[in-house]
Amino acid sequence: PQGCRAGILRRVRDPAVNPDAHRSAMPRARLSLRALLFAGLAVGITLGTACGPASSLAADARAQRRPSAPVAPAIPAAERPKLVVLITVDQMRPDYLTRWDAQLTGGLRRLLDEGAFYSHALQDHAITETAPGHAVTLSGRFPYSTGIASNSAGVDSPDWPLVGSEGPGASPFRFRGTTLADWMTAADTRTRVLSVSRKDRGAILPVGSGKHSVYWYALASGRFVTSTWYADSLPTWVQEFNAEDRVARRYAGRSWDLLLAESAYPESDSVEQESAGQGFTFPHALANDATAAQSGIIGQPSMDELTLDFAWKGVRALDLGGGSKTDLLAISLSTTDAVGHRWGPDSRELHDQVLRLDRVLGVFLDSLIALRGKENIAIALTSDHGVAPIPEFRSSWGDNSRATRISREDFDPAFTRVSEKVILSRIPADAFTFDFPTLNVDRSKVGLRTRELRTVARSFAAEVRKIPSVLRADVVDDLVLADTVRDAIARRWLHTFRPGGEELVVITLRPFNYGGSNIAAHGTPHDYDALVPLILWGRHFRHFADSSAVRVVDLAPTLAHLLGVAPLQRLDGHVLARTFVPLPD
Repeated sequence: PQGCRAGILRRVRDPAVNPDAHRSAMPRARLSLRALLFAGLAVGITLGTACGPASSLAADARAQRRPSAPVAPAIPAAERPKLVVLITVDQMRPDYLTRWDAQLTGGLRRLLDEGAFYSHALQDHAITETAPGHAVTLSGRFPYSTGIASNSAGVDSPDWPLVGSEGPGASPFRFRGTTLADWMTAADTRTRVLSVSRKDRGAILPVGSGKHSVYWYALASGRFVTSTWYADSLPTWVQEFNAEDRVARRYAGRSWDLLLAESAYPESDSVEQESAGQGFTFPHALANDATAAQSGIIGQPSMDELTLDFAWKGVRALDLGGGSKTDLLAISLSTTDAVGHRWGPDSRELHDQVLRLDRVLGVFLDSLIALRGKENIAIALTSDHGVAPIPEFRSSWGDNSRATRISREDFDPAFTRVSEKVILSRIPADAFTFDFPTLNVDRSKVGLRTRELRTVARSFAAEVRKIPSVLRADVVDDLVLADTVRDAIARRWLHTFRPGGEELVVITLRPFNYGGSNIAAHGTPHDYDALVPLILWGRHFRHFADSSAVRVVDLAPTLAHLLGVAPLQRLDGHVLARTFVPLPD
C-alpha cells in the first residue's frame, strides 16, 4: 500500500532487520546483491507488522484472502467500560478449561458461559517463558520489539531495590515501547492503573515502564512490595494489608486436600515421577512455622487467594472503576505455574488447583461485579505460556515416549569442534557465549567481519544438529529465507530475535525434550508451550467458542479499540473484530 512505502524503506535500512544495513563504511559494491537479497527477504517477513496485521500466521494469511474482513464497530464513549481487568493465569493450558469443564462452577465458568473463548490462542514467540509472555499481553508486540525475550532478560534490577522488604530489586528498565496502560493514561491522565502478582515480572511487565501502582509478593517477608522504580514508600492501604500478617495467621499450617470427592479425579495420586519423588500424594500441608510458610505458600492454591485478596483491597483503595474515566487492573495468578512445574500437567494436583482457581476467581469476580456493575466491566483472561509433561511420565495427551532431558554439557563438544574456525576467523573466542537455547556474540569484539561470523555460526549449528535431542539449530541471519507462514518454529524465533543482533544461533529441541531440572518445564517454540486460552468478557463482546488461531498480541489492540484509545506505536497484533457485538443500525 502507498502509505506503507516509507515504513518499508526504514525497515530495509534498519540493522535489526537487515544485517548488512549498518555497513555504511564499506564500499558500495560490497553491499550489492547480498544486501538487497537480505533486505528484500526481511521486508517479506516484516511487511505485515509494518503495514497492519502481521501476515506471519497462517490463519491471518487466510483471513487476508477473504473478500471482506470484518470491521469492529466503534464503541460510543458513553458506553465504554469503567474498568478493564486483565487476568493472566501463569502456565494455563487451554485444554484445562475443556478437560474439566463440567466441574467448573465459579469465575472460569462465568467467563466461559458468557464470554468469547478462543481455545487456540498463541504466544507466538519462541522462548515461551513468564517474562516474555507477560510483556506481550498488553503491549500488542512480540519480544523482538519489547526487548523481553526470556526470563533472564526480564526485570531483575539491583539498581531499583525493594520497598517494604529485603530481596532482589526489580524494574521494567529493559522493557521497550508502550502498553495499553500508556495509551489509556495518554488519552486521560485521570486513569488509574493497578498491577498485582505473586511474581515481580508478572506484576511489572504487563503495564510496561510507566510509574503505576505495581506490587508483588516478597518471599523474604511474606508481604506485598514494590521497588524504588515506582515509589519510595508503600501507600497506607498496602501497609495495612501487610500488617495483618495474613500468611502467618491464615495460612501457616493449612492443609491442601482435594476440593471434590476422590472419585471426581481420574488422575493417579501415586506417581513417583512427580515432585522429584517427594511429596507426590495428597494432602500437602503448609508449614506451621511462619517463615517457612511464607515461601511454601507460593506452591499452594492459597497463593492465588492471597493475591486476589490484595487486588480487591487495591480496587477499593484506589476506587478503580468508580469514576467517569476508565481504569485498568492487571492481575497475574502464579500458582498454576508452581503446581504445574512440581507435579506436572497430568497430575491430580494440577486438576485440583484449576478447580480451586475457578472458585476463588468466582468470589473475586462476583464481588467486583456487585461493586461496579456488570455493564461497567470488561475482562480479558489469558496466559503467558503452556507446559510439557514430565519426560519420565507417559502423558495421556501427547506422545512423549521418546522424551529425554539434555544438559549444558551436551553442547560442549560443539564448541570444541568449531574452535578452530573461530581462531581462523580472527574473532576473539571470548566474543561468544552460550546461554541455552542461544549462541550469542558480543558484536563490539567482531568489528565488520560479518561473513566470518556467519561461517562460525553455521559451523556451530551444524555440530549442534548432531545431538540426538536437537530438532533444529537455526542461524538467525538465515531465518529470513524461511517460509514463516508454514514454518511456525522459524516464525516464532523471528518474533523473538531479528538478524543482526547478539543472538547468532537458536536451538530447538525435539518435542517433549527439555533441559535441566527434574520437574515439568516450558520455554520451547512447540505448540504445547505456545498454546494458551484467550477469553474476552463484557457487554460489547459476543459469546462463542472459537478454535481458530489467534494470537495474544491481538489482545491489546482489541482492548484499545473497545476503549477508543490510540496505540502510541506500530503493533504486531490486530483487532479481533469478530469478538464484538454488532451495534444496531
